[in-house]
Amino acid sequence: MKTQVEERFSEFYEKWTYQLEEHVQQLVMVSKAKPSEPEDSELQALVSRVTSHYKEYYTVKWAGAREDVLAFFCPVWLSPLENSYLWVTGWKPSMAFQVIDTLKESVVPCASMVDMSETQVKKIEELRLKIRLEEEKVEREMERLQVAMADRKMVELARLASRVENGDVVGQVDGLVEVALKGLLGGLEKVMKAADCVRLKTLKGMLEVLRPLQCVDFLAAICMLQIRRRQWGKIRDSQKENTSAEIL
Repeated sequence: MKTQVEERFSEFYEKWTYQLEEHVQQLVMVSKAKPSEPEDSELQALVSRVTSHYKEYYTVKWAGAREDVLAFFCPVWLSPLENSYLWVTGWKPSMAFQVIDTLKESVVPCASMVDMSETQVKKIEELRLKIRLEEEKVEREMERLQVAMADRKMVELARLASRVENGDVVGQVDGLVEVALKGLLGGLEKVMKAADCVRLKTLKGMLEVLRPLQCVDFLAAICMLQIRRRQWGKIRDSQKENTSAEIL
């Protein structure tokens, strides 16, 4: 049974993803047009709409996390395939640099990325290093929280909870456990937001380096990857359900 936060966010995410698909269609259409056709102002407006769409996602996500942060560490609105790619409740920022590399070096490279200047390449490499360091900082904090689940206080509370019988004592222990878990959940919310900030910083930094048409190509690739992964996950889930039904 879903919690209220899971219900609300699942509904929001379905609508948000549908709108993302519409944005992708526009991105792809512009990307396939001749470079001389779209004006820079038109490209920038399209990029701005997509980035605003992503900002809306994080605004709603953070509001939901204040009520139930654990829902975002095990999101029911995603398929198992999508969940397998999660890094601290979302996509790993360094993936964005892999997308750029692929667009430049694939069998059919993206024309706008092939034309990337040496200055752009240098700035992207500097951003890559900076983001990698910030990823490691988030991972260290996540590891610290995981280890905290087995610190002395939590172990003693677990042992005490299994040994008490008196009703008053049980209530006191439950209260202590609740306080301890509240601290851990607060830490999880903090590290989730830190990871999201690295994601947003990656997008912002990349879009500041790329030219307008390159921004369109980059966002089209990032968004399409997310959409396709969701579609593949749903197909796999459907196949598993059909197989289970046949067995029964």
